Amino acid sequence: MRLIIRAQKEVNDLFDNDNNQKVKDDLTEEEKEQMQEVKEDASGEEKEQKQDLDDHSKDPADEEQENDNEQDSAEDESEPVPESSAVSEETAEEADSHQQELERLKQEAQEYEEKYLKLYAEFENFKRRNRQEIDLNNKYKDQKFAEDLLPVLDNLERAMAIEGDNDSFASLKKGVEMVYNEFLNIFNKRDITVIEAEGKEFDPNFHQAVMTEPSEEESGIVLEEFQKGYQLKDRVIRASMVKVSE
Repeated sequence: MRLIIRAQKEVNDLFDNDNNQKVKDDLTEEEKEQMQEVKEDASGEEKEQKQDLDDHSKDPADEEQENDNEQDSAEDESEPVPESSAVSEETAEEADSHQQELERLKQEAQEYEEKYLKLYAEFENFKRRNRQEIDLNNKYKDQKFAEDLLPVLDNLERAMAIEGDNDSFASLKKGVEMVYNEFLNIFNKRDITVIEAEGKEFDPNFHQAVMTEPSEEESGIVLEEFQKGYQLKDRVIRASMVKVSE
């Protein structure tokens, strides 16, 4: 390689010398081109030789530093970006916040459901009581009607108990009996009936004993009825006022 460089230098000195200008002029174009190629090849080889010398002349410490720099760069590229870590932590915190909010909403929903069920049960009980009350009122709706007419029936019974001999009194009594029977028919249509008492065993649910009397009858038998009793369906409107045997 050194021989080539040296030859190239001699050629250059030969053609660069002003004294050899005539020799240069006498060369043909082809010879000039060949000389130029030789010159360029020599220049290229000279540059490569110089580069090799520079590479060999480098300090081993510098090469080690360059290798360390390259390794540090690789490590820097492989290390995770702090921003990504921050984003991950923020995402985790946001997920925890959403989970807590979800749990709170679930608890509220459960509380509202319990309140709803409690109110629904109370409302159903109210409807049931209201329905029972309506049915009861419909069943005994004629009780007030009967209670208002009972004093009239009592007076008619007292009038029929009076005795008389003339024809006018008999006709009047007959008229009173007709009115009384008409009242009883109206009562029967409304399921209002007379409570049987005289000769029956005393029943405190239907009879009211106002006096007792020794009798040949067994004890607890109704001997006399002072006031009739009435009942509407299965409800006693007024108990019979009676005398009971001892």
